[in-house]
Amino acid sequence: MMIREMSKKTILSISVLIALVVISAVSIDYSGLSTFSLSMGMDVLKGLSQPDWCFFYDGSGEDLVSLLLLTIGIACLGTMIATVLAIPLTLLSAVNLWSAHPMVTRVGKFVCNVLRAFPELVFAIIFVKVVGPGPFAGVMAIGVHQIGMLGKLFTEEMEAMDERSVEEMYAVGANFWQTLFSVRFSYLLPIYSSLALNHFEIAVRSAATLGLVGAGGIGAPLIFAIQTRSWEKVSIILIGVVVTVFILDQITGIIRKKLR
Repeated sequence: MMIREMSKKTILSISVLIALVVISAVSIDYSGLSTFSLSMGMDVLKGLSQPDWCFFYDGSGEDLVSLLLLTIGIACLGTMIATVLAIPLTLLSAVNLWSAHPMVTRVGKFVCNVLRAFPELVFAIIFVKVVGPGPFAGVMAIGVHQIGMLGKLFTEEMEAMDERSVEEMYAVGANFWQTLFSVRFSYLLPIYSSLALNHFEIAVRSAATLGLVGAGGIGAPLIFAIQTRSWEKVSIILIGVVVTVFILDQITGIIRKKLR
């Protein structure tokens, strides 16, 4: 009987999935295919296969290396700001810290949901209007968005930790702050550090696109190169971004293993 119920649920799930795929495929506008040109596609591939190595580094501060370093700096500072500010938000959002006042945790989690509901690009557009174009707008966009992301993850880890050690501390006369710093943070710090490093990698990818709206980094020359169809320049920028992300992934992966 149970097997039949499971098979019915499986068939229903597959049917719903197929229906969603069909509806999505039918609702897409395919009129853009009429402008497709094979020769243009070949020109793009030819340009991408010939990277402009002159753009790699020329000492002007507007070359690939300089802009990638700026992009990494934007991601690093934004993630650091988010990590620091996510901690007090976590203290407001964790249910096990406010068991007698559930309304406080609802407010904290609502703030997290609002901050992570909008992508960095939307925040970047807002901050470009507020503080002007430049790297600082990118830092603020990444920082504000990741406060919500890290706040949610930090809260989940805080709520999932074993409370027996905390109860033992209370039993010997420790107060809230002593248990917070001596037990909770000492246990959660490696986990929080690993999560922050993981989001630093994500922030580098995000920072690479924020230049599209004037928030600094490698995004601005990338969009200009695409608009002018300078595929050789597009190629070297994409290579630089891929290599940078790969190297950072390896480095942060090693650090995360040591934190476990």
